[in-house]
Amino acid sequence: MTDAAVDIKKSDILLENLINKCENSIKVLNELTNKAEKHVKEKVYNDGSLDTKLLEKEQFICHGFAWLKTYNIALREMLNWAKKLIENNKIYETEKLILQSSFGEYLSQIVGGIPMWQTEVVRPHDFGLTEEELNSFLIDDVKDLIKNGNTNDVKIQIAKLISDKNFGNIGLEDETLEMIQDQFKKFSEEQVIPNAHEWHLKDELIPLEVIKQMSELGVFGLTIPESYGGLGMKKIAMCVVTEELSRGYIGIGSIGTRAEIAAELIKLGGTEEQKKKWLPKISSGEILPTAVFSEPNTGSDLGSLKTRAVKEGDVYKITGNKTWITHGARTDLMTMMVRTNPDEKGYKGLSIILAEKERGTDEKPFPTKGMSGGEIEVLGYRGMKEYEIAFDNFEAKSENLLGTEEGKGFKQLMETFESARIQTAARAVGLAQNALDIGLQYSQEREQFGKKIFDFPRVATKLAWMAVETMIARQITYFSAREKDSDKRCDIEAGMGKLLAARVAWSNADNAVQIHGGNGYALEYPISRVLCDARVLNIFEGTAEIQAHVIAKGLLN
Repeated sequence: MTDAAVDIKKSDILLENLINKCENSIKVLNELTNKAEKHVKEKVYNDGSLDTKLLEKEQFICHGFAWLKTYNIALREMLNWAKKLIENNKIYETEKLILQSSFGEYLSQIVGGIPMWQTEVVRPHDFGLTEEELNSFLIDDVKDLIKNGNTNDVKIQIAKLISDKNFGNIGLEDETLEMIQDQFKKFSEEQVIPNAHEWHLKDELIPLEVIKQMSELGVFGLTIPESYGGLGMKKIAMCVVTEELSRGYIGIGSIGTRAEIAAELIKLGGTEEQKKKWLPKISSGEILPTAVFSEPNTGSDLGSLKTRAVKEGDVYKITGNKTWITHGARTDLMTMMVRTNPDEKGYKGLSIILAEKERGTDEKPFPTKGMSGGEIEVLGYRGMKEYEIAFDNFEAKSENLLGTEEGKGFKQLMETFESARIQTAARAVGLAQNALDIGLQYSQEREQFGKKIFDFPRVATKLAWMAVETMIARQITYFSAREKDSDKRCDIEAGMGKLLAARVAWSNADNAVQIHGGNGYALEYPISRVLCDARVLNIFEGTAEIQAHVIAKGLLN
């Protein structure tokens, strides 16, 4: 047997041992999570059912449990990713070390404390886990991974392996998806990345010529059924496309979100006539939609929305104020949440209307009668602009009431949240990858003390962990998309993907700024834009706190 053959054999044994350690770790992690759930339920249950007041009182441990379960699912999906690569003979040293590092770090955090936020760390004793229960989790394989899985040497080796910008096989294992990825990666590199920072600095709307190219590539009709003019693809394809577009610029990835939300609302809640009228136009890019939900002082509390819609003949007359309306001016169709029944408080009095409007311009953003408003200047996420809009007897056709039945708006919106959060998670993964790309390139170009800063260990190890955690976020996002594609309820899984990926995007962007040093704080460097863009991901589509609350409530019910 040759020396090379011996080395390969050793590598196989090491990989087999790693997989076994990971499998055993998942088993005891499942048990630990179940024990934590039991303890948390003891604090928030009353007379055999979940008490919402106790859930709020015990937010810290309930949200912490959401994070613990998210880590549990994330590690499981990393193991599944590695197993799939092994089956297809596509796992190499990079992928092996990424798996090893992910288990080493996340198992360490589970024992030592999971950072829900910079100042909020949840630890095993917070759940009520006993020393005995924690010790039963700390089997030899777990302790070995904690000790050796994510050492400085491991991260240095990962950094060397990714230095050529090969960040590991993402595990699509689908020829069509891989072709789609290549196509949109090329589009981003050629049409988006060279221009994104200028759009940001000038606070310009993304040019219509670029949107037209996106339309021609099928972005807006990606998941719309073929019978309504779309491509009829699955949510996993949406993730791949969104990730690559957002890797170029989050604004580009987010234009697709407007179409995704509107199309999903109409597909799930609209009449056949509404589907035939609107879905082909959204798919082709003939019309650009925007979501008009939020109001001043309501935040995530949609049940307190006040914007009023009164039916008069064949129109609804709408009066009220909306805020944080993304791409609000240069769009043609608003999916509007309004209160059609003022006597019905909370969610039951809400409806969604597909309100048509005239497309605005920079000079006259809201030319349609009954509408007025202005731009909200923001740190990042600028390519579509944010607006506050006032409606004063604005008229919308009554035939455009979604589903033609009043009072169904909140339920209709909830049905779209799975897809919206999966898509947002994919945006976060794309931005996390972009931060990694920029940070790595800068570290290989910047010289200090006579060598590239990439050669300094604390720079290299930052990049290594950025690559590992981006893969973790990607795999849990892909998992939630596949669950959706299997027609399974996946609101919890979608929420987990969004929760984790948003944190990773912010962490990666912050690390990349640190790698840039003072230059990272300069507007001329693209990483300054990425940092601003990353910050919003923990806020929209449900803040990190709301997201954890929804996950916890779903898990504990």
